[in-house]
Amino acid sequence: MAPSPRLAVFTKNRVNPAYAAARLAADRVAAEAGARTVHFVPETPDDLAQQRALVGEALAIAPDGVVFVPVDDRQMGPDVARFTAAGIPVVVCINRMDGPFVSVVGSDDIAVGRTAAGALFSALGGNGRIVALEGPAGAPTGRDRSIGLGQLLEETPEIVLLGRAGGAFQQPPAREAMARLLAEHPAIDGVWAANDLMALGALDALAAAGRTARVVGVNGLPEAIEHIARGTMVASVDFSAFNIAGIATHALLRHLRGESVPPSITVPAALIDSGNYRQWQVPFALRPVPSWDEIVPPRPAV
Repeated sequence: MAPSPRLAVFTKNRVNPAYAAARLAADRVAAEAGARTVHFVPETPDDLAQQRALVGEALAIAPDGVVFVPVDDRQMGPDVARFTAAGIPVVVCINRMDGPFVSVVGSDDIAVGRTAAGALFSALGGNGRIVALEGPAGAPTGRDRSIGLGQLLEETPEIVLLGRAGGAFQQPPAREAMARLLAEHPAIDGVWAANDLMALGALDALAAAGRTARVVGVNGLPEAIEHIARGTMVASVDFSAFNIAGIATHALLRHLRGESVPPSITVPAALIDSGNYRQWQVPFALRPVPSWDEIVPPRPAV
C-alpha cells in the first residue's frame, strides 16, 4: 500500500444525512490508517449525468482506490468499469451493483423492508389500510425493500395496501407524494416509507392535512429517532450508511495492503423502536465505526 493512499469516495447527494454519515465514517477509517479521502458528490441530488462526470474527474487524479455509491446500479456500470480498466480497485457500498469489484458492502434490503413492514403491521394490530412511499427505480435498496414489504403483505391479508408513490428517497418529494395519497384516500392507518427522509415527508404531509397515521422508515436518522422517542413515528430500521461506508473503507484499505477481503459483505440492520431507541440517540460524530472483525469475523484456523 502507498505510504499515504488517496481514496476517492462517491456518495449520491448532500441532502440525506445518511450520506453525510457515510462520508464521516469513510474519513475516519481512512485517517486512522494514514490515508486521505477526496469526496465526489453530485451538486444536484442523485444526478446520473453529474456522477458520470465526477468519475472522469476522479480518474484524472488517479486515486489508489475508490469507495463508490452508485446513483443508479444499472446505468452506472460502464462508468464504474472505467476505474477497474485503469487498474484502480473499487469497493461498492450501500447500493449494491454487479461488476469486477473488490467487494460489495450493504445490508439485506429485502429483510430491511420486511422488518419495517412487520413493525408497522404490529402497531396496527395486524389489520388496517396502508400506503407505501418507495425509493427511485435506480436504487436497489428501494427495489428490494419494496419486495420485503410485498412479501409480508402476501402473508397478512388483513393489511390492505391502498396505494404506492415514489418519494425519491428525499423529504420534499415524499411530502408531495403523501399529500396526493391523502387526497385520494380519506382513511389511511399506516405509512411504510423506504427511508427515513420519506417518512419525515409523510409526517409533514399528515400534519399539514390535520391527519394521523402510524409511520415507519429506514436508516435510523437522528430526526427519525426523535420522532420514535416522542411516539410520532413507530419505528425505523438501522440500515446504517455510517457502518456500511466504514466497513467498505476498511475493505478497500485491506485490499491495498494485500489482505483478503470477501467479495460480498452484509452489515446487520436492527429494528429501532420505542423499546431500544436510546442507544441510537448518540450523534454520528460520537459513534464508533464498527471494527472489521465485528462485521467480518476472522476465519477459524484449520
